[in-house]
Amino acid sequence: MTADAAPIRVLIADDHLVVRRGITALLTSLPGIEVVAEASTGTQALREAQLTRPDVVIMDLQMPDLNGIEATRRLGVLLPDVAVLVLTMFEDDDSVLAAMRAGARGYLLKGSHQDELLSAVRSVVTGHVVIGPGIAGRLIGFLSAAQPAGTGLPDLTPRERDILDRVAQGHGNAAIAADLGVTPKTVSNHVSTIFAKLRVASRAEAIERARREGLGRADDRPTPAVS
Repeated sequence: MTADAAPIRVLIADDHLVVRRGITALLTSLPGIEVVAEASTGTQALREAQLTRPDVVIMDLQMPDLNGIEATRRLGVLLPDVAVLVLTMFEDDDSVLAAMRAGARGYLLKGSHQDELLSAVRSVVTGHVVIGPGIAGRLIGFLSAAQPAGTGLPDLTPRERDILDRVAQGHGNAAIAADLGVTPKTVSNHVSTIFAKLRVASRAEAIERARREGLGRADDRPTPAVS
């Protein structure tokens, strides 16, 4: 990041005050990071995100009134350009997969090193997916597992299906963004969510899967969905 680059704006959502203040103190001591808001519940996280428009939300999973999984899912609808980085104590497969399917761009365990957290924040804001080393091996194995025949394209929204169709035609994120009237980062976030839902680890695998399901034909494109 150059000296004159805008700082990455971060919102911290965690129901424990000591944890929030600790993460805030950690991040504000790092170059290029600005903590713009804190939230103690999932509902408050959604409200603060709409008010402050952060680049990244650091999200705990277990919070009152609205858990981090559902808050992440709703945030993806309200503010698709905002990247969610889950920071939690839960490392079980179900929690990891539920968070990624909800649209989280990263998943770290509490207690991660300062440099690891900073790297994750910088990575998710550019559209990359980040998984902490303690759970990466298990998740990669799951994503790489062969899909049963006939599973189709489970859980894809109309917009995700449309983007996958364009990916299968060989279009890059920038071209898709220009075509749909959204930002490249929004397309990148959608593509990452598609990968998680299809349990694929690369663009090539996603294209192969899409073409098996009949997508990727220029003369049979679905009507673009409204975001």
